Amino acid sequence: MAMSSPPTGTGPDPGTEPGIGNGTDAGPDAVDDSRASAERPRRGRGSSGVAGWPFVAPFLVFFVLFLVVPIGFGLWMSFTDSSLTGHGDTAFAGLGNYTEAFTDSEVWQSLGNTAWFTVLSSVPLVFFALVMALLVHTGLPGQWMWRLSFFAPYLLPVAVVTQVWNLLYQPESGMFNTVLKAVGIDGIGWLVEERYAMWSVAILTLWWTVGFNFLLYLAALQSVPDHLYEAAALDGAGAWRRLWSITLPQLRRTTGLIAVLQVLASLKVFDQIYLLTKGGPAGSTRPILEYIYDTGFTNYRLGYASAVSYVFFAIVLVLSLAQLGLFSRRED
Repeated sequence: MAMSSPPTGTGPDPGTEPGIGNGTDAGPDAVDDSRASAERPRRGRGSSGVAGWPFVAPFLVFFVLFLVVPIGFGLWMSFTDSSLTGHGDTAFAGLGNYTEAFTDSEVWQSLGNTAWFTVLSSVPLVFFALVMALLVHTGLPGQWMWRLSFFAPYLLPVAVVTQVWNLLYQPESGMFNTVLKAVGIDGIGWLVEERYAMWSVAILTLWWTVGFNFLLYLAALQSVPDHLYEAAALDGAGAWRRLWSITLPQLRRTTGLIAVLQVLASLKVFDQIYLLTKGGPAGSTRPILEYIYDTGFTNYRLGYASAVSYVFFAIVLVLSLAQLGLFSRRED
């Protein structure tokens, strides 16, 4: 009797398992799952992008209204002879305001005062913050008290700080001159003599703002791996060797960050000088921001004040990029 051959296409191919190889035996559910898995990432990416705009939109609105628009308006104003009084028509001045700014001796004097204050304040604020953080990190008794005393002045308003230090700097009744006279030294005109006025402001700024840099250094010290110190101790390295070979190299990024932030903050000095010395004596402490303020709101020359402010902005931008480039090369 002849054997009938099985119908073609009804049995599995030799050497294959059901559902593997051709995809036709996996069934409709497997096909739907594979198709859904292939389409799901595309839908997820598109929907997530659209869904994120409601969260970003409020920030973009405030960013445009309070940053982009004022910057653009101020830049346009710097090319005009706008006045705060509003009298007369605003005329286009072209580059006249910028030409005057580069030839104005008071602009250069205030820029020099700003640079001098930046040097006087930035270097001690980085150095003393590091020393304070190292002392606290080494385990001084009563660490909570040291941390509080180092950081608490930074929380005080500038008006309170200047009022307190104004009393300390008084020629006759101030604490500093009282101590100097007690040891046989004549009193110093801290705020009324040109050679001491900027130093006085720098000392005030050091006491007031060093707590912020101290906190950054302390956080960086706590993140240094302990096994580095343990390995160095096993190799016989002393405290100074561990400081120079482990601690300071590990703090290089933090030092660069603090230096950039501190230089920017010092270049923007205004509050404590304006409240303490009003830029005196004889303009020896007037920074560039106070000159811009006086020009725009005292002399009513908003167009010229805007031009000076953009010149200062360009200087700050160049210095910031130079600092970032310098520290990035040192890290490499």
